[in-house]
Amino acid sequence: MITFAPPDSSAIPLHVIDADDMDGIPAPHRAWALTCGFKGASGVTLAIPNPDGTVAAALVGNGSAASRRRTRFGVAAAARKLPAGTYALASGLTGDALTETALGWLMESYDFHRYAKPKSDPARLVAPEGVDAARLEAIAAGEALTRDLINTPTSDMSPADLESAARTLADRHGARIAVITGDDLLTQNFPMIHAVGRASATPPRLIDMTWGTEGPHITLVGKGVCFDTGGLNIKPGSSMGLMKKDMGGAATVLGLAHMIMALGMPLRLRVLIPAVENSISANAFRPQDILTSRKGLTVEVNNTDAEGRLVLADALAFACEEETALVISMATLTGAARVAVGPDLSPFFADDDNHATALATAAGRVADPVWRLPFHDPYEDMIEPGIANLDNAPSGGFAGAITAALFLRRFTDKPYIHFDIYGWNPTAKPARPKGGVGMGARAILDALPDLLKL
Repeated sequence: MITFAPPDSSAIPLHVIDADDMDGIPAPHRAWALTCGFKGASGVTLAIPNPDGTVAAALVGNGSAASRRRTRFGVAAAARKLPAGTYALASGLTGDALTETALGWLMESYDFHRYAKPKSDPARLVAPEGVDAARLEAIAAGEALTRDLINTPTSDMSPADLESAARTLADRHGARIAVITGDDLLTQNFPMIHAVGRASATPPRLIDMTWGTEGPHITLVGKGVCFDTGGLNIKPGSSMGLMKKDMGGAATVLGLAHMIMALGMPLRLRVLIPAVENSISANAFRPQDILTSRKGLTVEVNNTDAEGRLVLADALAFACEEETALVISMATLTGAARVAVGPDLSPFFADDDNHATALATAAGRVADPVWRLPFHDPYEDMIEPGIANLDNAPSGGFAGAITAALFLRRFTDKPYIHFDIYGWNPTAKPARPKGGVGMGARAILDALPDLLKL
């Protein structure tokens, strides 16, 4: 569990120094810092020794104003650079910057150690005065859950294992959970979830978790494709290598659900996860098949590698069969979204301008950047093939993230927000090691009071 260190009077003082403010270095340490060439660059650390060689104090650079616009959680990099020990922030940060650094320190302390021991222990931080330590620990724990789920290979994160993870989370928070599995998906009218997952040795399933008895109702729907071969439209090896992360939407909504439940937010929560493997076998669904969805809309399958929107469609239709104030879907859905905004931004779609503003404002507060893309109505005809109501993979290659979002919107009739996330950090950055990463969850959490009028 990732937590702050308990209060400790012997904790090593840590001073955060702006690159343009060398006078911020405490006078007793200034000469040593200048001798060592410390200039306050973002994330650069310097230990100040006692005569006996132990650490008396430490400095960490906060960079310049320009570098801070380019680097999130820069100060938190110190957790992996300082000598092991317990540190307490002594000067240099206030307000949102202090909260960002405290959370970043927790997230920098994350290790995925299921298969190998961590190489080193991070330095620990005493919870700074003025931050909500319990809230930040809950957020960090939710983020760690998301990362663990994404980082785990499909050999240990099949649809059954994803169900087990959801059950463990439900048990922890006293949530209720129901799961529809295998051919029961057909008898209970989830035909597209069944079609996508039926070729796998592990049966497909729909995970349905609920929590809370009072307050506004929100439904989170997460794409749980535990591995995506592409189906009969098989991916090349270079594109298949990261497909353990194709359940990143499910991992993210479970991490967000942990945050909500751990904080005891005054709302009613539902989490729906269609969990499948898109595999190849004699009974795999085929290009040109026409599927009839739960909602009754027919879908022509023009690419079996556009399977995520199929399983989400049945889950979204199910979500909208009960009264809910808001439905949010999260999915590693399209390469087009990554081409548009890269791996660091979380693109989202929302019809409600107030929802979009609330998310963008919250994202800025919590250093979880998002970017709004449009539900562009003139592109609706691109997802209408003529032979069926909808096309799961329009030809032409234009606006792939938008047409996927428009496809999903056809299955909703409630206020709706859709996130098309990447779920993977390709290179290590402060507070975000290489590998699975949560995207958009902290922005949603911070925006919930505005989104739901809490």
